[in-house]
Amino acid sequence: MDDVATIYALGTPAPTAARPGALSVVRLSGPRATDALIFLTERKAFVRGHSARDPALPDPRRMVVRSVFDPLSGEVIDRGLAVWFEAPNSETGETMAELHLHGGRAVVNGVLEAIQNLGFCRMAEPGEFTRRAFEHHKLDLTQAEAIADLVASETAEQRKLAIEQMSGALHRLYEDWRTLGLNGLAHLEAAIDFPDEDLPQGVADEVRAGIAKLRAEIAAHLGDRRGERLREGLAIAIIGPPNAGKSSLLNLIARREAAIVSEFAGTTRDVIEVHLDLGGWPVVLADTAGLRSSGDAIEQEGVRRALARAEAADLRLLVLDAETEWQATMQVLTGPSAHWNPALDIVVVNKVDLKLVDAVGVMPLSAVSGAGLPDVLERITRSVAHLMEQGAGAPPLTRARHREALVEAEQALGRALAAPEVALAAEDLRLALRAIGRITGTVRIDELLDVIFRDFCIGK
Repeated sequence: MDDVATIYALGTPAPTAARPGALSVVRLSGPRATDALIFLTERKAFVRGHSARDPALPDPRRMVVRSVFDPLSGEVIDRGLAVWFEAPNSETGETMAELHLHGGRAVVNGVLEAIQNLGFCRMAEPGEFTRRAFEHHKLDLTQAEAIADLVASETAEQRKLAIEQMSGALHRLYEDWRTLGLNGLAHLEAAIDFPDEDLPQGVADEVRAGIAKLRAEIAAHLGDRRGERLREGLAIAIIGPPNAGKSSLLNLIARREAAIVSEFAGTTRDVIEVHLDLGGWPVVLADTAGLRSSGDAIEQEGVRRALARAEAADLRLLVLDAETEWQATMQVLTGPSAHWNPALDIVVVNKVDLKLVDAVGVMPLSAVSGAGLPDVLERITRSVAHLMEQGAGAPPLTRARHREALVEAEQALGRALAAPEVALAAEDLRLALRAIGRITGTVRIDELLDVIFRDFCIGK
């Protein structure tokens, strides 16, 4: 008997009293998945001790209607659909079975208890189904992480990125890099094994060019932050002088009272964040303290944090008051020292219901009536899309784990290019390839796998 456990879990959200599900899917994977399916769908099968080749078993991949029984009492729990998948042609690479049932709590709890009563299945750990797919070479680590990203996606663009990564885009890129590096390493190893025969000059130049090319491609990949922005949300900072309407604009965009609005200057003293879906793009919109000189120590700290947030943001919204000398303020706050990007950042002149504004390059707004808000949102969406299109073509880097490994690889390649001896260059190139291999799982580190898969939900 295979000593690999047969695991099971609910593959759909757990129903609650307030939100019972219409449907539920219970999944099993492992050497005795079909035994479990027979014991659960034939009233006396558990007593007779049927095997997975029992005539009652339907053809693989063919859904059939079955009643589900408690194997001990014989009581009917539900009636639904049953299907199984023969190894290795399944999601996990193992024999799998699924029960598609009604989604009530009593049904779900009854079926899970019935499986436990079989005595040869155990509840799956978080991410264990996907981990088994990785173990059976159904996907690599980048594709496994993409599954988690797809489940967690909240916007259309996040979903698209996860689907692209699930298709193997990152896997192919990193494997191409490993192939390029391995070719160079083979030549260096040959020079080490046969020291009496110098590496031909043409081959030596080719190896060096290959290492330099690989390093340049990795450096460009590290500079592309589209994937990380999509996963975490693009940072947009709302800045400007006090009482210009920054908090009002945040509330308008968020469609709720996220920030306190007051006629008194200096109300906002810390950064207030709101997570939004803006035209399919995930954004983190931050309201900041009004920019002005102040003798109040707390307000000074708020201004310092506002400036720091503006500098670190992907995009800035400068909100000005139409009733003030806003042009002069705009010149100061969009100057060279303000980290202002004219191609992306946006100037919003608020309170146009009190004083009309006729100026090129600014977005008029009335936070009171909402006039101008659709144009402001459309302009923000255009800037975000333009920012995310920069570097489009190659699949973007998506996780801090990938970045850490690629920084290590890029540094090792730099040492390889500067190495005074062939053996040192070969060792650094080998370290670079190991770092790249850790991303896809070509280089196995069990502790790393534990960290990756424990963040998955039960049933995946």
